[in-house]
Amino acid sequence: VQLQASGGGLVQAGGSLRLSCAASERTSSMSIMGWFRQAPGKEREFVAAITGSGSSSTYADSVKGRFTISTDNAKNTVYLQMNSLKPEDAAVYYCALSTRGWAGPNDKDYPYWGQGTLVTVSS
Repeated sequence: VQLQASGGGLVQAGGSLRLSCAASERTSSMSIMGWFRQAPGKEREFVAAITGSGSSSTYADSVKGRFTISTDNAKNTVYLQMNSLKPEDAAVYYCALSTRGWAGPNDKDYPYWGQGTLVTVSS
């Protein structure tokens, strides 16, 4: 499975962006799609994840209430709507996929990765 992330860009603090991650093929309802991010000089961190069916999602505390993950199975695409962006949200954002039927906030749980899309937040 190949993943293509897009939607990054430059936004002012308080603004919004929507990231997309398109999978090259349909994923099962047992799959888990996650978003991670990595800021310069920092380790990659978990942002959010959603089941393939879209029935369950989870978020890092740092983005809870501001970011929303969703899925459009007809388009094999997962979205990350990011609102009220802060300078500390600036990072390269990666989408990742687990087809194992489970995944946690550890990036090692996800065998498939997209190429990353850069989000810059100006203060």
